[in-house]
Amino acid sequence: MLPNGWKTTTVGQSCSIRNTLRFPLSAADRAVIQGHYPYFGPTGQLDSIDHYRIDEPFALIGEDGDHFLKFRDRSMTLYFEGKANVNNHAHIIGDSEECLAKWFYYCFMHRDLTPVLSRQGVGRYKLTKAGLEKLELPLPPIREQAAIVGVLSTWDQTIAATERLLANSKQQRLGLMQKLISDRSRQSRGETVLRREHASEIFLPRSVRRNDGLELLSVMQDVGVVPRSSLDRKVVMPDGSTDGYKLVEPGDFVISLRSFEGGLEYSRYRGLVSPAYTVLMPTKPIVDDFYRHYFKSQEFIGRLAVAVIGIRDGKQISYDDFEFIKLPYPSIAEQEAIAITLNAAEQVAKRHETYLQLLRQEKAALMSQLLTGKRRVKMPDAEAEVRA
Repeated sequence: MLPNGWKTTTVGQSCSIRNTLRFPLSAADRAVIQGHYPYFGPTGQLDSIDHYRIDEPFALIGEDGDHFLKFRDRSMTLYFEGKANVNNHAHIIGDSEECLAKWFYYCFMHRDLTPVLSRQGVGRYKLTKAGLEKLELPLPPIREQAAIVGVLSTWDQTIAATERLLANSKQQRLGLMQKLISDRSRQSRGETVLRREHASEIFLPRSVRRNDGLELLSVMQDVGVVPRSSLDRKVVMPDGSTDGYKLVEPGDFVISLRSFEGGLEYSRYRGLVSPAYTVLMPTKPIVDDFYRHYFKSQEFIGRLAVAVIGIRDGKQISYDDFEFIKLPYPSIAEQEAIAITLNAAEQVAKRHETYLQLLRQEKAALMSQLLTGKRRVKMPDAEAEVRA
């Protein structure tokens, strides 16, 4: 139930649809008119060109695509203030007397639009203008809309600032790795380069099989090697026996299919992985964290990419591709010193990441209350406005 003063309306009744401002241009057309004004598609900025059609606050919502099914994790809307352009695959919503473009932006950010979508083939959907006009939205008075979007905008600014801090901290960690590991960087500072050995002298493949009863592990570039049961995403579970699956011990590394893009994954768990993976175990003393960081460094990924150059896309990287790469093998004391420095940088990034997740959760909860009127923004009374 909406609070007093609010109403239920539709986009067609209360919003200003400004599709006449759309500017369809092919990539070839845009290539010859490059400039400073953003050129948007339904899910983000595609390009920048040398002139503009829009010079007002506006929101976008896609007209077609497969992103409509990802509304829980991806925003269905964009918002921009300033001079810009929009292609013909997005609807443009401007301010109206009844509804702010930014109110529309927040209301439909994570809305399930499937009831009004039409199909355009497998996995592709279309939000026609007629379908857009039918969408219902709760609408407070314009002053209250402005107050609510002001609160949410402040949260957005804090989230954006934290995202920048996180990106910077990750970049700094990569820079530290380059500084501490790279031969050229060390030589430029007058330091000796790290001793290197072939990968086969430090790691050997682990091929132990027939381990039914152990937990199944997933190999993910964003989280490493983790129990499948801990994931909140869909994973393919094996049918039948896992006799052919490979054993992974804590401290092992796993070469995944896309390792030449994201490096090797480290395991803190004992369990089983698909036989498609290559499991590596250390054969001499190492500091796990030293190699955990190194196997994610741009230097190593570059060396791995060279080692597997020409492999058919989709082919699993084998131990044969890996064994001849020259890996740093400094003394244990130096491995520990480098690992301590990189662990400290990693912890800074993790603190930013944890704070960012908390901000996003809190904002989502706040949106669900503010946009439905369950929680009200305190408005200045009329007398206070007159005095002001």
